[in-house]
Amino acid sequence: MLRRISVFFGLIFVILAFSLSEVEASESSRESVKSAPTAKSGKRKHSKPAPAAHRRALAPVASVPAKPSFGQIAGLHHSPDALELKSSVALVIDQDTNEVLFSKNDKAVLPIASLTKLMTGLVVSEARLPMDELITISQTDVDTEKGSRSRLRVGTVLTRGELLHLALMSSENRAAHALGRSYPGGLPVFVGLMNAKARSIGMSATNYEEPTGLSSKNQSSARDLVKLVNVAYGDPVLRELTTSPEHLVAVGNRTLQFRTTNRLVKNPSWDIGLQKTGYISEAGQCLVMQAKIAGRKLIMVFLDSAGKLSRIGDAERVRRWVESAPAVTHAARTTAAIVS
Repeated sequence: MLRRISVFFGLIFVILAFSLSEVEASESSRESVKSAPTAKSGKRKHSKPAPAAHRRALAPVASVPAKPSFGQIAGLHHSPDALELKSSVALVIDQDTNEVLFSKNDKAVLPIASLTKLMTGLVVSEARLPMDELITISQTDVDTEKGSRSRLRVGTVLTRGELLHLALMSSENRAAHALGRSYPGGLPVFVGLMNAKARSIGMSATNYEEPTGLSSKNQSSARDLVKLVNVAYGDPVLRELTTSPEHLVAVGNRTLQFRTTNRLVKNPSWDIGLQKTGYISEAGQCLVMQAKIAGRKLIMVFLDSAGKLSRIGDAERVRRWVESAPAVTHAARTTAAIVS
């Protein structure tokens, strides 16, 4: 009996040893494939060519050059300025006196991207529509212009007030489009009111095609945008929502957190009364702000800035310049006309 048991365990030992040697041989084989050693003679071992699909996956991807902005095409980035701003268009005025402190290509008419939403918000706010009215995000609110993404899924139900908050603070495209679409009379009426409001406040070089800014046909000049910021600043709702740092929204059984698109809002060294950012490739990086600097209420417009953070850098450059010389001398002023 003992002899049979010892023979049985002996057989098991032999089988295990053989299995382990097979595993080691398999791992060794995979390592040899990874390292691809050469023979002593220096000749490489020929291997089978990779499948076509694999070769395509390994092929280097050609980099797609960035689409030039309208300002770049027009050569506006070659315009020199004393502050060496990265924005091809800039305008800084004293809000109380309309005195122009700094100007660069301020008459140029360019796409304004999501700066559009400031007019969208102004039209909605002045209409005095019920802010607690529920609006459903529909398929027509999905961006087909640029293919941008949104965290507001089709079927999401929010109040008009929440949509306005997200459009102005987080530049939510579906929220902005839903605000225009749900306006009494529909989107055509809403866009018509946007353009009518622009004309009524003297924005003679401005045109709106839709309420989000995704269309490059939404265009304006720095001079016009100063007027828009000035009027929008007079609306307490727009002041509050554009300077909101973040907002929680309950969507079904989820809670989504949205944040401002302007990091300066959270910067304690800045006193911002109203702001809006914007970007599409045709417009470059854009920013408008009302801010108090060195005791003065200023309106700043930066259009077609090259680089993700360059519009913020330009705002900082202007602030340092104003703080270093609060009473800007006549020699430092530009020859631009006072904005009326």
